[in-house]
Amino acid sequence: MACKILGCGAYLPERIITNAELSLSVDTNDEWIRSRTGILQRHIAADDEYTSHLAIKASQNAIDDAGLKASSIDLIITCTTTPDNSFPSTASKLQGYFGLGNVPSFDLQAVCSGFVYGLHVADSLMKSRKYKTILLVGAEKMSSLIDWSDRNTCILFGDGAGAVILQYSDDNSGVIDSNIYSDGSYYDILYTDGGVSSNGKSGKIKMKGQEVFRHAVEKMSKTGEEILYNNNFTAEDVDHFIPHQANVRIIDAVVERLKIKPSKVVKMVEKHANCSAASIPLALASLKAYGNIKKGDILLFTAIGAGVTWGSALIRW
Repeated sequence: MACKILGCGAYLPERIITNAELSLSVDTNDEWIRSRTGILQRHIAADDEYTSHLAIKASQNAIDDAGLKASSIDLIITCTTTPDNSFPSTASKLQGYFGLGNVPSFDLQAVCSGFVYGLHVADSLMKSRKYKTILLVGAEKMSSLIDWSDRNTCILFGDGAGAVILQYSDDNSGVIDSNIYSDGSYYDILYTDGGVSSNGKSGKIKMKGQEVFRHAVEKMSKTGEEILYNNNFTAEDVDHFIPHQANVRIIDAVVERLKIKPSKVVKMVEKHANCSAASIPLALASLKAYGNIKKGDILLFTAIGAGVTWGSALIRW
């Protein structure tokens, strides 16, 4: 049996902040941002637009794409580091919105690795045979954590949501394998300077850029190599490589190490910046929307997030 991706959905807020607009408030410019990150713009949610609102819209699009009714969902996992409230979970808001009765729902927090972590958990739960149709969402309002006066971090992040419908499948398609890791000794290379139990604030993003870059390239490459090797695949077997969309230089360095052809790489970071847990499902939804995936294609996801957390997933479409 396999955990198959049946439908994909995405949502990005209407407001767009370009590099040129950012340069009016911080000491930066379009060329500086493009050359270092590959980012051209980012979508920013309205003040009254919460993570749950983004998640609901992406989820509805995924449900429609799967050709199902919401009532068929028997588990919801929302991957987010920017929940509407400290409690209850954002997932519970989705469950209530779709009117799913006693269907279990919970949030999962692994920051930018959230979607890969969520896919790993969803696949494991589906193999328990207790669930047949799972809604897995990555949704973030990263703008709520941004210090807009810090040019090193404010240029990097955006808001958005991506969702997939996962369903039990007896055919050869679905999740082939996944792996997840973490190393808390690097806790302080990317973090927020606030929290419920520390100072009662959500805090703002703090980052040691060079350290994050080094670990991202090293760990995303290693976990990608590992999952391919463990399943008797090579880079040549990969039809679509969807890495975490954080920085084009990180993506390019990982691609070079994995020896994946550039034509197989999905890059969306220029259009919406780093949307944390939403970045991989947003890229996947875009790839599918343009009809670039065919049955039997091999997809490789890999991501790294604060914590440090990281992991990969190998999918047969």
